[in-house]
Amino acid sequence: MNIEKTLDELGAIYTPLSPECRQELIAHSNIESFQKRDVVVREGEYSKKVHLILQGCARAYYLKDGKDISDWFSFEKQFMAPIVSFFSDQPSPHYVEFVEDSIALEFTKDTMDLLTAKHHDFERFISKVVTETMLGLCERLYTIQFNKAEERYTHLLSIYPDIINRIPLTHIASYLGITLETLSRIRTPKKRI
Repeated sequence: MNIEKTLDELGAIYTPLSPECRQELIAHSNIESFQKRDVVVREGEYSKKVHLILQGCARAYYLKDGKDISDWFSFEKQFMAPIVSFFSDQPSPHYVEFVEDSIALEFTKDTMDLLTAKHHDFERFISKVVTETMLGLCERLYTIQFNKAEERYTHLLSIYPDIINRIPLTHIASYLGITLETLSRIRTPKKRI
């Protein structure tokens, strides 16, 4: 894995990181490999780790009354963390699971705080990542509340065109707030008579 290349690409998306900041981030991080279905955080656990996905994908989900409900997905060059626990010292309401065999750069909240205090470029970088995450969550909330099932599906494909090939349909259906049967109906082209 070429971490430098990934950091270059992220710098182009958010804001570039200085060579000193990059070196310190890499020095305080670990490259971790995960297998498909590895759960790294469970509901009720505390976690101060964030994963920058270099290869593969992960999801955060709830278990509610025995029902698995996907809340969000993260793919290459995206971050995955149990947000509530990571930022607020509360137990996570989510499970975090890798959906594919994955490789991620793992670092802690302490590392993030250290680099944020020491490097203004990292502070700007994290601020932009958090802003993008918040805007994405606002957009998701709006979509769930106001869009029809087919519109939600089309919107998801516009963001993640390859998601159908990478995430099981049951997880996609729960993310969209629909049944697997409804998702199958939406995906099947209607025949005109």
